Amino acid sequence: MAVVLRLKRFGTKKKPFYRIVAMTKSTKRDGKALEELGHYDPQKGANQIALDRERVEYWLKKGAKPSETVKSILKRLGE
Repeated sequence: MAVVLRLKRFGTKKKPFYRIVAMTKSTKRDGKALEELGHYDPQKGANQIALDRERVEYWLKKGAKPSETVKSILKRLGE
């Protein structure tokens, strides 16, 4: 079971809002997540990123791979 940290899209047309989640690799983008780790609102900029750092580190230690977008968000936050 390969786990990936990636974004799950919410919001309306042209007003996206994302949740940062841990999912199995084969799950669809908006499918059921194993755990929700935070959220990201690109409309409001970098100040609108909330993350449970302990749980993110837990999943990374378990072997979860972040997607390119989540990797850039973690880098921006200094993870």
